[in-house]
Amino acid sequence: MARELALKIMLGLAGLLFAAAIIPITLILWQKDQDSYETAMGLSVYFTLGIMLLIAIRNPKAFRSLIVFAAWSSFAHAAVMMVMVIHDARSRGEWLMVVVLSVIGGALITLAPRKQSAEGALQSG
Repeated sequence: MARELALKIMLGLAGLLFAAAIIPITLILWQKDQDSYETAMGLSVYFTLGIMLLIAIRNPKAFRSLIVFAAWSSFAHAAVMMVMVIHDARSRGEWLMVVVLSVIGGALITLAPRKQSAEGALQSG
């Protein structure tokens, strides 16, 4: 029970953080900053993921695949950002996001609902 509550809290926090991507998306598009259109496109995926994580709070077991995807995509994004931080002096300020995405990925993968066996799924269905 405590694990499910912790997962729901983590889904809420990650969901809100990712959904907040709508702010820079809106600013980029409103200002017609064409140099940042690629950033807005990438952030739109995070915005959508954030909304889906917020929906998953109601029934995390039904959204296990989404939760695992959010975890592994956070690890992947953190890894790419870490390489950028190391190789590009302009990206040095991104260390915080590397840590945040790594923590989100670790927490979600640790708290994700356990995979049901085929037998268990048939009995409950």
